Order: sequence, then C-alpha cells, then structure tokens
Amino acid sequence: MPIVLCFILTLPGCSTSSQPELKPLLDAVGQRLDLAYSVAVHKWDNDLPVEAPAREQEVLQRVQIAAHDYGLPAERATAFFADQIEANKIIQYGLIERWTALGQRPSGQARNLATELRPRLDTLQSTLLFELSNLERKPLNDCPRQLANALAQHASDPLRHTALLRATAQLCVKR
Repeated sequence: MPIVLCFILTLPGCSTSSQPELKPLLDAVGQRLDLAYSVAVHKWDNDLPVEAPAREQEVLQRVQIAAHDYGLPAERATAFFADQIEANKIIQYGLIERWTALGQRPSGQARNLATELRPRLDTLQSTLLFELSNLERKPLNDCPRQLANALAQHASDPLRHTALLRATAQLCVKR
C-alpha cells in the first residue's frame, strides 16, 4: 500500500524510481548469485566444502590486476568482489543446510564447476567490474536509500535478500 500511495500522491520522501543507475550492477550481482545454486549442487554432489580459500584468493588477485583496466582503485574492486564471494557463500551454505535437513538436494542435473560454472563466473567478473566503474563515475545521491529501495525490488526470498545485502555491503562506502 505505501508504494501505491507514493505513486498516486507523490509523497515527500517516497521514491517511485526503480533506481536505473543501480539496475545493471544489481542484475549482474543477481546473475552471480544465481550461479551459487549450481555451485552448491556441485559441492554437495562431490562432498566439497563451501569454503575454497585458494579459489577466492585467485579471484581477488585477478580482480586487483583488472581493476586498473576499468579505472577502479584496486582496493575498491577487491573489497566489492570479496563481498560477492561472501554473498555466494551465504547462498551455498543456506541451500546445503536446507538439503541436509531434507536429506537430499533437489533433483536436477549438476553443472560442471570447472568447465561451465567458473567460466561463467569469470565472464560476470568483467561485467561486474564494468558496472561498478560506471557507478563510480556517476555516484548516486543518497546512495544508501536508493540501494535499499533497489534491493527491495531484487530480492525474491529471505536467503537471496540476505545475500544481496552482503553483496552490496560496501557499495555506498566512500573511499
């Protein structure tokens, strides 16, 4: 009801914008989170831990190197990607916990982590860096409020919402 009132009455403090500046970045974050499901299936099927410190370090090193190509400070890019990694782990832990409680994972074919999922994650890395650099060049007015409004539109369940909060934890932090 409040959103309808904001739209109809254009009340002060109401935001009817869909935060178009954030949409491309949040869409890419969402795509990365979507892959966490398949990664969790792979880890479940192969009895692998969610934590993969060597892979995480490898990703962060590549991001640190690539940051310059996108006009981003290396610290900003690596902090953002550390948040992406932690957000993905939230999804993986949540799903594995659900499947453990049920005694099985949902049916469906597993996707190969090395040949299918990681290449897709690597492609998304470029997209995320590009969109983060776009946002850095055009900072948002009242970023925390706009981000909160945008996240409310992108979250479809509590686990995903928690992961989105983690993935964007430092997005509005000025460096």
